[in-house]
Amino acid sequence: MSGGNRAVAYIKPGEVEVRETDYPVLELRDGPGVAPANVGRKCRHGVILKVLATNICGSDQHMVRGRTTAPEGLILGHEITGEVIEKGPDVEFIDTGDIVSVPFNIACGRCRNCKERKTGICLNVNPARPGAAYGYVDMGGWVGGQAEYVMVPYADFNLLKFPDRDAAREKLLDLTMLSDIFPTGFHGAVTAGTEVGSTVYVAGAGPVGLAAAASAQLLGASVVIVGDLNTQRLDQARSFGCETVDLTLGTLEDHIAQILGVPEVDAAVDAVGFEARAYGKDTDEAPATVLNSLMSVVRAGGKLGIPGLYVTEDPRGVDQDAKSGTLKVRLGLGWAKSHEFTTGQCPVMKYHRGLSEAILHNKVHIAKAVNATVISLDDATRGYAEFDQGASRKYVFNPHGALDGVKAA
Repeated sequence: MSGGNRAVAYIKPGEVEVRETDYPVLELRDGPGVAPANVGRKCRHGVILKVLATNICGSDQHMVRGRTTAPEGLILGHEITGEVIEKGPDVEFIDTGDIVSVPFNIACGRCRNCKERKTGICLNVNPARPGAAYGYVDMGGWVGGQAEYVMVPYADFNLLKFPDRDAAREKLLDLTMLSDIFPTGFHGAVTAGTEVGSTVYVAGAGPVGLAAAASAQLLGASVVIVGDLNTQRLDQARSFGCETVDLTLGTLEDHIAQILGVPEVDAAVDAVGFEARAYGKDTDEAPATVLNSLMSVVRAGGKLGIPGLYVTEDPRGVDQDAKSGTLKVRLGLGWAKSHEFTTGQCPVMKYHRGLSEAILHNKVHIAKAVNATVISLDDATRGYAEFDQGASRKYVFNPHGALDGVKAA
């Protein structure tokens, strides 16, 4: 099969557009953001997907805000669920017609890190540094999936195949969260040490924060508290049983003490990242705010899960340190309290099969928790603009109508 393709492209800060682009082939061709050493890379081990659902992520929003060095024309999108319509000659176990979830991490399955299940830092897919992703700056230049069709390399290793096509289509709005935010939120909760009976604080009520909160509940936390500056997002967190903290009012410690009786929690998740703002009304950006506040409220001997994105280059950083990803973190406080920190990309494959079973057997309703909202590919500009303005929604593109009439259950 061949023909055209339509995809969402980054144009300049604050602007995206839907462009006619090349239909994917089993080769990484030159284009915006493609690492020169990756140009011409053959992907006999890859497949072409008809995209059934693909989502806007907060990480995409960082690029669209101009907070990275993303080039004009970069095709966006690393949260992809699709149907296989073509397979390379080296693909053995994935077949045409399969419905699959695509981890946002691109991993070869052959290097030391992949064999150790550290698929977020594969050594063979990005010549610039460990780790790669679709449609993301400095991640190897693999073409993004906010499109009608996309190529996925190392298909046998990367793809999560859903065994029942009908069940997968019925739960598609939930299952599309498996490519990134659900495993990422779960990873944050797991690496924060969440267990049965834990008290957990989640910083940020965007989609990843809401996914982390739902994950903490799934893991058996006794109380999950979510903090944000956005009251609509806090309303969404309360809709599935979370306690909330309005960070425009009072101190975080006081809020937690009012909820728990003590000003500390067992575990905390940073689902905000480098665009954090100081607490209070109408405050300025202060990128270390969340990390420092978490060290203040996590008990001695506790853990911090940090799935929120931090970057090495931020052209619009608030100062020279921030522009190079150098933050004023109170490491001495964390050291004194013997905190453990886990950072970096979520290794999606570590979690996605188990989480898919939880979805398919109705143990979690992640689309409802994150307020999944279906829009057309042509609504990309509106979706990005509303998300940037703080809309409490997880926008899901519907390129081929697979989600027509579907709402979060």
